[in-house]
Amino acid sequence: MKNTIKIHSIALVLVASLFGSCSDLDREYPTTLTEEAIATEYGNLQKQVIHLYTGMRDGHFLIDNAMMASLSDEAEYTLQGNAQTFNSGSWNQYVNPDDVWSHYYSYIRRVNTYLESSEKFEVNLDAYKLDPSENAQEIYKTRLADITNWKKEARFLRAYYHFELIKRYGGIPIMTTALSLDTDFEKIQRNSLQECVDFVVNECTVLGGEGPNGEEDALPIVYNNDNLGRVTRGAALALKSRLLLYAASDLWNTESWAQGYSHPELIVLNKKDRKERWAEAAAAAKAVIDLSAQAGYELMSRYTDLGKVYQSPELILVRRINGNTNTFEKLNFPAGFPNGEGRVTPSQNLVDAYEMIDGSKFDWNNPEHAANPYANRDPRLALTVYMNGASFQNTTIETFEGGAHKNIKNGTLTGYYLRKFVDSNINLVTNGTSNHPWVIFRISEIYLNYAEALNESDPGNPDILIYANKARERSDVKMTPITDASQDVLRERIRNERRVELAFEDHRLWDTRRWMTATTDLNSDLEGVEIQKNESDGTFTYRKISVEKRVFTPKMYFYPIPGSVILNEQVMAAGWAQNPLW
Repeated sequence: MKNTIKIHSIALVLVASLFGSCSDLDREYPTTLTEEAIATEYGNLQKQVIHLYTGMRDGHFLIDNAMMASLSDEAEYTLQGNAQTFNSGSWNQYVNPDDVWSHYYSYIRRVNTYLESSEKFEVNLDAYKLDPSENAQEIYKTRLADITNWKKEARFLRAYYHFELIKRYGGIPIMTTALSLDTDFEKIQRNSLQECVDFVVNECTVLGGEGPNGEEDALPIVYNNDNLGRVTRGAALALKSRLLLYAASDLWNTESWAQGYSHPELIVLNKKDRKERWAEAAAAAKAVIDLSAQAGYELMSRYTDLGKVYQSPELILVRRINGNTNTFEKLNFPAGFPNGEGRVTPSQNLVDAYEMIDGSKFDWNNPEHAANPYANRDPRLALTVYMNGASFQNTTIETFEGGAHKNIKNGTLTGYYLRKFVDSNINLVTNGTSNHPWVIFRISEIYLNYAEALNESDPGNPDILIYANKARERSDVKMTPITDASQDVLRERIRNERRVELAFEDHRLWDTRRWMTATTDLNSDLEGVEIQKNESDGTFTYRKISVEKRVFTPKMYFYPIPGSVILNEQVMAAGWAQNPLW
């Protein structure tokens, strides 16, 4: 690929600052191979497709190894660094800990390069095509099917990478071709938010089997065990469901917060009846649910198994991690345990969101609740958070003042440690490891998408309560069902159910934005608990405390276009608008 690399090295001068480099992809292949050699050889093409998946980020480690939960009111990150930069509101177009512009555009370019190359060259399968044996012909058919499906997988990944940019930056340039040396960058514009939504929805519609050609253009519903982790029809429909939920929500339909911004088309959708948008979101979620009979989607019986197994009927799409690891445990085992650093520590804000077992709210003003705040709570609390008195590796966690896991290096500031996704059975002293798939889509989210959208488009529909309660019925949860209530009450119950069920899965940061509650939820104190042990009788006294002042202003509803992009000469000549209030 020597000639190709020379071209890329020149193109990077023009491309890298705007849409990311493709140099990482180049390094995947020997420099002696030409573009044609890669595109016509089955094994090389397969490696290229696999590499396209690596653009899906591992949510366990994103900002200095912090989860995105630490950038919301779900958690505090004990290591001072970029997470605090975000939470203090001191980030901007020049310093943004979550600036993913170049990352996703570089993978979009790789997808486009792959798709263009696959159209230009034909994979050489003559060794099997010309062999009349039954085995050779079977291999030939299988490989032909693989090659056809790889293009569909690539299109899904391109749509997904666009979505990850859209939810952060609003209207962005839609890229369906790989930029070349003769590209006129001054003609590249940001597409409207509506155009961006339509592009991703249309791709998902086709790949989900809802396009004009139906099954012919659709991704497979399931794969065999050798291909777990590849995108499916359900993944395409799940992405459509999530996107249309965002599209129906307040943020993408409200421009008043932007204070007269001159390019509203970049941050709001075309005028449309909101009920119709919610109905579209409900229908998109229902399409995934209806696919369950063929795809086998259903809730796993134990909430505690989430994020610890690849093969589960609940999982629609995960980012697979090669091999077993223990990095997440080293980072998040409670401080005070061998090799544990206690990095991501859940907040009192999150803990307070977990209901009492009877479905009522937890209330610090209730003396019974305040005296024993962890009793009779939603079981998902104890399956998500390690609290004072919890059992961990044959030891009792002590987060009271002076406790073994509190007033020490990296000791929790909130009074809590993370349990969800942590494999507590690992022995870090002996370097034990386990699986750590990152959940991107699962059926429980789709149930809640459906319940939320249906409550807005068709209040009173019996499906609202059915699907709002699905996750509460797990064998290790068994929460009191949400019962008939008004639309407004159900809206808050469903939102809280999302907060609890989907905690630490990178939803809260975006849900508070799309609901436009972030200026309250993310602009207030991040709270913890101070626990005093009463030596006379061994009981504890609990007091809610402020851990950190968080800042969120309206301009943060959308990230700013990075300074390196917006100040580029070609972009300035094209007249791009920066996002509002930045």
